[in-house]
Amino acid sequence: MSAHGPMPRSAWIFPALAMVLFAAATGLGLNFTPSVGGFVFAVLLLAILFGTVFAAVHHAEVIAERIGEPYGTLLLTLAVTIIEVALIATIMLGEKPQPALARDTVFAVVMIVCNGLVGLCIFIGGLRYREQDFQVSGANLYLSVLFVLSTITLIMPNYTLTAPGPIYSAAQLGFVDLVTLMLYGVFLYTQTIRHSDYFIKGGAGGSAAETSSLSNRMLALSIALLLVSLLAVVLLAKKFSVVVDVVTAMIGAPPAFAGVLVAILILLPEGVTAIAAARNNDLQKSINLALGSSLATIGLTIPAVGLATYVLDKELVLGLNGQGMVLLLLTFFLSILTFGTGRTNILFGLVHMLVFAVFLFLVFVP
Repeated sequence: MSAHGPMPRSAWIFPALAMVLFAAATGLGLNFTPSVGGFVFAVLLLAILFGTVFAAVHHAEVIAERIGEPYGTLLLTLAVTIIEVALIATIMLGEKPQPALARDTVFAVVMIVCNGLVGLCIFIGGLRYREQDFQVSGANLYLSVLFVLSTITLIMPNYTLTAPGPIYSAAQLGFVDLVTLMLYGVFLYTQTIRHSDYFIKGGAGGSAAETSSLSNRMLALSIALLLVSLLAVVLLAKKFSVVVDVVTAMIGAPPAFAGVLVAILILLPEGVTAIAAARNNDLQKSINLALGSSLATIGLTIPAVGLATYVLDKELVLGLNGQGMVLLLLTFFLSILTFGTGRTNILFGLVHMLVFAVFLFLVFVP
């Protein structure tokens, strides 16, 4: 979906279907069970849920264009974060508590974005254009913040002494939440105000007046539909968590599989846009969307989930095992090499995709 042009039908149909499905499921007591009817319900639920997430991101983009920066970026980020926190909290606090789900989801987001999505965008761009360029200064800012946030949330909990790893004590978690929010806030200020030129491809133009006129007509409707979409995702999160639990048990997948599913659901809308940008020779936009998604996941989701678990007196497991830490550090080093020159080719993309394939394989065969 694009924020430009007439509103696509799916932008209002899916939120409406989501509310109808929730009302019907609640009124009739429908739920997922390992049966033919149950699988039909699960397919319908997943299709509508994915469509509603796409709709929410579309309406957030429309509003973001209208209100400008930095508020537009903040709105889009908050919309995605609300969806992510709702899904994670619902599954974590369900009938089968999963205290490591937030960690698994954040790790999956970093792997999907920094290896799968980035690799695919670079590979597609390399096939079509041989080489593509981007702003090294902007990529370095993304990576510096991402490396710090990933380390203090996914690695450091294994090496603290106040509480046995891989968890933080209440005081440590509160401090990490505060530092994470501060760092992400300064990054947003840098990206949208102080050094916005680091993240913009030269020669960008367009019909600003036409876009503004369209946004004025669609603003009120997009605000309403964004609220409906977010509410629908939050309401359907419980049904989705049941499907995840049952499917995970049926296929014998490890708990980390749930984190991968949540990460894919969250990243899919921005991922489609990033791939389209790479096909149009705008790798800078692809990098902004991809790395921006991973930063938002850590910078906002971890503090939100940390606060929820503290208030509800639940355990939050954050530290990765040794295998996960090796993959994370490998991703760090590889990203430094890939984004260090300002130009990419298919080999960079293929290497990133290979690391992502290793991550997926080890989810099922650890």
